[in-house]
Amino acid sequence: MKTPQALTLSRVFPANAFESDKGRGRVWSKLRRDKAGLLGLVIVTVFLLLSLGVLFGWLGQGWSIADGGRWEPMSVNHWLGTNLLGQDIFQRAVFSTRTAFEIGLAVSLLSTLLGALLGALAGWYNTKLGGNWVDGSILWLMGVLDSIPFYLFVAAVAYALQGWPWAMHVAMIVTFWTTTGRLVRAEVMRIKSRGFVLSSRAIGLPVPVILIRHVLPNTLHILLVQASMAFVAAIKTEVILSFLGLGVQDSVSWGMMLAESTQEVLAGHFNNFLTASFMLFILLLGFNLLADALQDAFDPRQASL
Repeated sequence: MKTPQALTLSRVFPANAFESDKGRGRVWSKLRRDKAGLLGLVIVTVFLLLSLGVLFGWLGQGWSIADGGRWEPMSVNHWLGTNLLGQDIFQRAVFSTRTAFEIGLAVSLLSTLLGALLGALAGWYNTKLGGNWVDGSILWLMGVLDSIPFYLFVAAVAYALQGWPWAMHVAMIVTFWTTTGRLVRAEVMRIKSRGFVLSSRAIGLPVPVILIRHVLPNTLHILLVQASMAFVAAIKTEVILSFLGLGVQDSVSWGMMLAESTQEVLAGHFNNFLTASFMLFILLLGFNLLADALQDAFDPRQASL
């Protein structure tokens, strides 16, 4: 429940550009006019529905059953043919949609949240005379993580935690948050000198309340784009780790299908490779289109346009 001081502050100095009905209406209006963004939303929604169908057991449940012959062509029984082991490629591709959303959403949400919190703390405690120990420590951690070759570090962490089902997720979260942290830090350093933040400090609101209620909402345009990029990067990284044998365990993913197809392509069978590549490309395209539209609609600097 808001305190009287917070309520007064919200009326005089809105925490962000989208609290009012007018602000939300402007955002929705921009989204509706962005045809590319709407296309991206449709694509992401379709894939999300597929993943939910798999989650509830309606689709893709026969992904591991080898009831077909080796490299069977497309037919009524196997819409996209079968792989080396006789497993249905269509069923595996559909089930992989759930895997993609599990990995992408978990990694993008957690890495973006971690980057937002640490970046906000670093930006808040940075002063004109230089940062204090909080800012310095977070910047040092970012520098250490950024100095290590990305795929080498992810593979090393995943290998060290091999056998744990969340090993790959942790490896990506640990490395993905730094870019978000740097961007949020720079934005918070700019925002904290604005009137509504200074007024918040003047009436004695705690720092966590100011950051969460009045500062971080103004970084939403950054967080949306970074979350989308982390989603895309998570799926790409899963492909790399699958080639190294450090990817998804006891399931199937587009990365695993691409890894399997290396032998099949050499034998002249492309269904596995083309199916996984096509679905991966379409989903990532949809997220990129949607992220661009959301950035344009939510960016506070566009609010007056």
